[in-house]
Amino acid sequence: MPVCYDKLWDLLDNRNMKKTDLKDIAGISFNVLAKMGKNETISIESVEKICVALNCDIGDMMNITKESVKVHNKKFTCIELFAGAGGLALGIEKAGFEAIGLIEFDKDAADTLKRNRPEWNVIHDDIANISCLDLEEYFNIKKGELDLLSGGAPCQSFSYAGKRLGLEDARGTLFYHYAKFLEKLRPKMFLFENVKGLLSHDKGRTYQTILEIFEQAGYTIADHQKKVLNAWDYGVAQKRERLITIGIRNDLVDKTEFAFPEPHQYKPVLRDILLDCPESEGSPYSEYKQKIFELVPPGGYWRDIPEEIAKEYMKSCWYMGGGRTGILRRLSLDEPSLAVLTSPSQKQTDRCHPLEARPFTIRENARCQSFPDEWQFCGSVGQQYKQVGNAVPVNLAYEIALKIRESLEELECGH
Repeated sequence: MPVCYDKLWDLLDNRNMKKTDLKDIAGISFNVLAKMGKNETISIESVEKICVALNCDIGDMMNITKESVKVHNKKFTCIELFAGAGGLALGIEKAGFEAIGLIEFDKDAADTLKRNRPEWNVIHDDIANISCLDLEEYFNIKKGELDLLSGGAPCQSFSYAGKRLGLEDARGTLFYHYAKFLEKLRPKMFLFENVKGLLSHDKGRTYQTILEIFEQAGYTIADHQKKVLNAWDYGVAQKRERLITIGIRNDLVDKTEFAFPEPHQYKPVLRDILLDCPESEGSPYSEYKQKIFELVPPGGYWRDIPEEIAKEYMKSCWYMGGGRTGILRRLSLDEPSLAVLTSPSQKQTDRCHPLEARPFTIRENARCQSFPDEWQFCGSVGQQYKQVGNAVPVNLAYEIALKIRESLEELECGH
């Protein structure tokens, strides 16, 4: 039964309480808070704990809404390109999609996918070897039947030399192969994700060219179908911005529409995910660096230690302009992680653990990316850090995929 917890949030405001305070005094989990932030039902046990902790009745904390509940039975089909370690694919799967193919060039990342989902059709190959094939025959699906193409191709520069850019002008780039999949399979929708920096790459011309080629392939991308989303707004304890572009096949535009998910009311912090994190492998700091980090308070950076020590550590960086807030940066339990990186220790982008003078472990980084604890990564320690750092946060992918599913359901219903 649909519910709304606005009364509860007002009650907390009136008592000058934070949502984390409620979590502590009621003994509920972060997952329960996250569900309430999305106005989802929670267990009677959790409701009782909240009512006892706040000395209130059920009617004081929630409203029952009359909105009908959708039952998601159908599995929509998806093919993912540049699948990596599966962050995007896992979120899409959780939203009710069936992956009929995932292409990944890196062997360790492909092994990660195979290890965790042996039933998935994981294709460890160069996408250039696949995009040239008869894709309908290869994936056993007719043109126009695929529901979703997803992935984020690393986008190199284009040559402008007076050309009127089209798909063939993008040949040689990884994006070309993404566009070939659109051209050959004609999926109903696509999800193209990339770094926020793509917006400004080559003064915005690279992204504009990509959009034009998508449109030439027969897809509509209205202004409200492209947006930079921050994972922290969607149940991820990390500030991580991604550029999301959604396309709808031209012949379907009048039959459905797409809207990005609304930000959650509760935004998780490291306290929610680190304290019970399972142990895993990780790379330590050098003894020298560890001793310096022991001087940095949680939430602090190089300005919070004696100047002579900071100056000696930073060397030439000391004389650089800007705040240099990433140097000797130690995170606090009461803030989200900064964007998880592909390496555990980089001098100008440190993310030291709040409670110990060390980098985050692989599993801690995976929690910051909202991977489930049972998701195991293959390869060396360095390769595992890289896979986690390159991933799309699972919870962010899930929220976007849910909205794509809603659009596809409109098509199924003939709206």
